[in-house]
Amino acid sequence: MDNYRMHDSVMQQQASNGGVSSGLQQNGAKADSGGPHANGNLLPESDSDINGVNGDINQSLGPPKIMDKTNQDIVRLIGQHLKTVGLDRTADLLMQESGCRLDHPAAAKFRQHVMDGDWNKADHDLNELKSFLNSANQSLVEMKFLLLEQKYLEYLEEGMVFDALHVLRNELTPLGHNTGRVHQLSLFMMCSGRDELQTRAGWDGKGPASRAALMDRLQRFLPPSIMLPPRRLHSLLCQAVEMQSQLCTYHITHSQQTSLENVSLLVDHNCGKEQFPCHTIQVLNDHCDEVWYCKFSPDGLKLATGSKDMTVIIWDVDPETLKVTHRKTLEGHTYGVALIAWSPDSTHLIACGPEDCPELWLWSVDTPDCELRVKLTQNTDDSLTACAWHRDSNKFVAGGLRGQFYQCDMDGNVSDSWEGVRVKCLWCRNDGRTVLAADTHHRIRSYTFDDLGDATILQEDHPVMSFSVNKADRLALLNVANQGVHLWDLEDKCLVRRFQGVTQGHFTIHSCFGGVNQDFIASGSEDNKVYVWHIKRELPIATLTGHSRTVNCVSWNPVYHQMMASVSDDFTVRIWGPRSFSDGENDKTVSLETNSSNSSGWHEMVS
Repeated sequence: MDNYRMHDSVMQQQASNGGVSSGLQQNGAKADSGGPHANGNLLPESDSDINGVNGDINQSLGPPKIMDKTNQDIVRLIGQHLKTVGLDRTADLLMQESGCRLDHPAAAKFRQHVMDGDWNKADHDLNELKSFLNSANQSLVEMKFLLLEQKYLEYLEEGMVFDALHVLRNELTPLGHNTGRVHQLSLFMMCSGRDELQTRAGWDGKGPASRAALMDRLQRFLPPSIMLPPRRLHSLLCQAVEMQSQLCTYHITHSQQTSLENVSLLVDHNCGKEQFPCHTIQVLNDHCDEVWYCKFSPDGLKLATGSKDMTVIIWDVDPETLKVTHRKTLEGHTYGVALIAWSPDSTHLIACGPEDCPELWLWSVDTPDCELRVKLTQNTDDSLTACAWHRDSNKFVAGGLRGQFYQCDMDGNVSDSWEGVRVKCLWCRNDGRTVLAADTHHRIRSYTFDDLGDATILQEDHPVMSFSVNKADRLALLNVANQGVHLWDLEDKCLVRRFQGVTQGHFTIHSCFGGVNQDFIASGSEDNKVYVWHIKRELPIATLTGHSRTVNCVSWNPVYHQMMASVSDDFTVRIWGPRSFSDGENDKTVSLETNSSNSSGWHEMVS
């Protein structure tokens, strides 16, 4: 009964008609029975020769081909897709010639009755299909419920209130299934008309569309050998295209999205490097000392850079040119600025100093003058060198190496504190409660202030200098002293990958995730370069040159993914983008500064 092959019955019919030779035909050749031809393909003489998936095989098509299970599955997938796009006669002809059936006869009959709205016959068909169901009794109840729900809604739409009430009381309720939904359905009795019913029920109304949607839900209870899952070929193609995009080395932007509507299925998906941010398009020299940190705002429209020169500079991003313009210089950070944290709504930022700095600065960036909102100093003996925002943008956490660990509101008031935790780096998780902290014992631990709960998430063998977490809140990217860049799975608590190439001693270097799906990693390095990796590969896919001293931090624009920024001890900020955005002058500058013959700043490490 495999795929309901009709070989025996077909051969008997053909023998009685005497129209086909008994030998197997190879390579798809057909015996000429004198029927009409079109482009070398045999066609039925009339519509009556195509009898659907359950009909007889026209003798002009010859005996069904002998196919293995894989080819039978492919034929069924093609047949289903042909019917989906309205080529019913072509699908029927394919099924006839191949000797396959799309669905089990009982399933085909069930589908027809559902699409016709013949609910009594459809209910009777369920009994024939019961033996094919997994967890037959429960699945049967759920399928009956879906049928009766559609029946009830159609009666209501037609104004047949008493019939609908009969279905609700005498058919749906006795099933004892999903009583909450039954109660909800009963409320639809009060709808004033068809439009209100469809809106409140989230339903397309009586007709082919809602019945097809119902059929899609019902198909999930049947094994694929009995009835194919809805639009199965389309689903497989979407999976294939998605997998190709995940494996694509340079797939980075929304414009390169790979839905079936904007890709060709005739070739494999492959993004070129032209749109990748691997060329210097701007060099900024506004800082007058080492630049320690850079960070794009969550909305992608601003860049903040912090320096040893005691300033933070706010830059405005032009999405059209991928260049930045100076907006405001925030002065007065006595110890210099080694860390910047943007609020999730991009309206405020916090600036922290290095090492034993006892203060942090909270700036309001959405005002024209970028006003200082709070300068937080609890004690001159404190160390406040790390901070992170909660997702509501109304509170933040701060800490340092001297054992301070505070949770504060927007006015700088300490609402909670944790004693004795020596913090090197902080991150607030998406649940709005949990804070991750890298400490002096080479660990990252989780803390919740409301119940004072804590737990170790991961343990490294060397100091964790900095870390960040991806937007899915699952992967953590660590810069580890003398080791480089490590990727950890926070849920499974395991090391996923060690990225190679970067030079990391005991300087604090910051790395980041990048790309539309955060499939890329970028990090600075003590060898004056920026390294870029695909998240699934250990070797870098690009090494960007141009800086002349240690690259302390790299930030990837979270909205305009073709844009990246890096800062260095050489006093400069570099903006990276595609070749088409580079005017060529910066490439020459790079060559002069680094004495490198490769002015583009691009070195492929992996083909």
